[in-house]
Amino acid sequence: MAKLRNSFNRLLTRQGLLMVLVMAVFLEGTALVQYFFTRKGLREEADKRAESEMTIARLQIEKRTASVETTVHDIRAILRDDLDKPDRFFDVFHEMLLANEDILDLAIGFVPDYYPRKGRWFEPLSARRQEGKIEDMVLGSEEHDYLKAEWYTRPLSSGRSFWTEPYFDESGAKDLVVTYATPLLDTAGNPVGVVAADISLDWLASLMDNIQLYPNAYSTLASREGQMLSYPAETLAQDEIIRYETLVDKTGWRMNVSIPEEEIYKGSKRVGLIVTIMQLLGLLALFLILRRTVKNTTALESAVHSKERIENELRIARNIQMAMLPKVFPPFPERNDVDLAAVIIPAKEVGGDLYDFFIRDERLFFCIGDVSGKGIPASLVMAVTRSLFRTVAGHEVSPQRIVSSMNESMSESNESNMFVTFFCGVLDLGTGRLRYCNAGHNTPVLLKKAKLMLPVESNIPLGVDSGFIFREQEIKLDYDDALFLYTDGLTEAQNAHFELFGEERMLKALSGRKKAKNHLENIHRQVSEFVGNAPQSDDLTMLFLHYLNDTMQTERHLILHNDIQQIPQLADFVETIAAEKNLDQGLVLNLNLALEEAVTNVILYAYPQGTDGLVDIEAILHPSSLEFIISDSGKPFDPTKAPMPDTSLGIHDRPIGGLGIYMVKTIMDTVQYERIGEKNILTMTKIIR
Repeated sequence: MAKLRNSFNRLLTRQGLLMVLVMAVFLEGTALVQYFFTRKGLREEADKRAESEMTIARLQIEKRTASVETTVHDIRAILRDDLDKPDRFFDVFHEMLLANEDILDLAIGFVPDYYPRKGRWFEPLSARRQEGKIEDMVLGSEEHDYLKAEWYTRPLSSGRSFWTEPYFDESGAKDLVVTYATPLLDTAGNPVGVVAADISLDWLASLMDNIQLYPNAYSTLASREGQMLSYPAETLAQDEIIRYETLVDKTGWRMNVSIPEEEIYKGSKRVGLIVTIMQLLGLLALFLILRRTVKNTTALESAVHSKERIENELRIARNIQMAMLPKVFPPFPERNDVDLAAVIIPAKEVGGDLYDFFIRDERLFFCIGDVSGKGIPASLVMAVTRSLFRTVAGHEVSPQRIVSSMNESMSESNESNMFVTFFCGVLDLGTGRLRYCNAGHNTPVLLKKAKLMLPVESNIPLGVDSGFIFREQEIKLDYDDALFLYTDGLTEAQNAHFELFGEERMLKALSGRKKAKNHLENIHRQVSEFVGNAPQSDDLTMLFLHYLNDTMQTERHLILHNDIQQIPQLADFVETIAAEKNLDQGLVLNLNLALEEAVTNVILYAYPQGTDGLVDIEAILHPSSLEFIISDSGKPFDPTKAPMPDTSLGIHDRPIGGLGIYMVKTIMDTVQYERIGEKNILTMTKIIR
């Protein structure tokens, strides 16, 4: 018997050693794969972080340089008709310096002897000094011959505006600057001089210093010809450097971010060490267990499960999305339940209006907005607003929460004090339920049997007050109902007699039933005919939504008191639905379990003990899905936030609670909680084929 036991132990030992060897090779291979994908993930994260930071810095530079360019062009336009009043130049300079704090000084260098009494050189200049004071001076002499300076000669020779290379301005700004210069023409189109503005490189250095992706990373900014506009005082010598570069439009400046490769991947080394230690401990434990007992397979499975949990905890995910506004109409040619079209007609090259829409979970998310102001600043705010809408609406279903989240983000970074009027809607394409939130935007038109202005709570525009509480509203759209959204560029369009197009003409233009695209073409044509040759004063944006779902969705209701004794009624409720949809018994059993658990949670936790309350269960039977909406008027209670149980633990080791919502989420395809008004609303959806 002892020999048999020893033989068995030797066999077990050999098998155990072989298994340990196999597992060692397997774990080492897994570690290598894990190491590869960890490094890949860290590199992708570094790429996205660098791209994001450089994009933000580039937009800030372009915003400030665009502001300087606008100021210089405004001065050129103002002074073109007042060239016979040189004494007025300083007043204009003062006004512009007070309006634009980025500019250090403003000057005009006139062609030789343009003002005979002023002499060959005449360069009036106003410079910002300490404590906000402005110093006026007239430069130009044989010693200070601006006629040879690049900022003067190049615009006159090329006839175009440009940004100079960096230089130290000893006479005017008395600082290291770059200059934006543009030719000044008289009313006959003849060049008479050059308007120039200097900006300091200090703010560029401060901006680049803020790009701190990693402790030893650094950033630089070079001019069009390679001169350094901003660079760190000292950089660390590194063997391996990963560099990212982007181009700043118009100025031709190049932004560069350098990151030591060791900084990016140092996290993977710590992870590799931890994983190696865990693997060695696991192999040692496996070897000892295999020598002592035949039940070693259970311990091995436990070790494998532990390793899988570690691997699952090392996942990293990031996603940055930038996309153009949808322009292909009809946008959803495969659907026959909605017809939608939208258009933007900007008043200038770029505008501040926006619209967007997409379908998620059989819901149409759409919006329209109007940024205060015009031009490049408004277009930048428009891009941010549209990006925020896509990001927030990608995981939210409540217009109130979408608008509130966007408002909070925009208010925190609203240094320019710009705001956005905004309308956000979420239409359930199966039921016609429309939820919407209006943030100070024009009231949409609701086209039912008659044309009505949609009842809206005005709220305030986005970006004004981060603490404002927005109010959400709801209506029901029926088959053939339509919704028309627009910006004030429609109703405030002016003709040559300064008459407004107005709401009355707008409502008249919406008569009849046409395709959404034809509606917009008709309104645009009527506005164009009304305005005539008068210049367009504001951006015009329109969105037309025609609801065409004539399939009646079946709805079922069950109302229970918060009494656990009423739970058995759910079984009959589910059986009735199952009979209508011809569901198999396995699915019926699962649906009954999920509903019973969700309703039991409400009965036990929503209402205080001894309080009588109601639980409303609504079932909506879609062609390919079942939607259960459970609502109550109890205290705020979100069951989806319950921590997920660790199902790998034994029954006695597992803490109480959490299995119910885990089971509901396992059975249902989506489970979402909302607090609307004074009600808890839990929506559960099951896809059926």
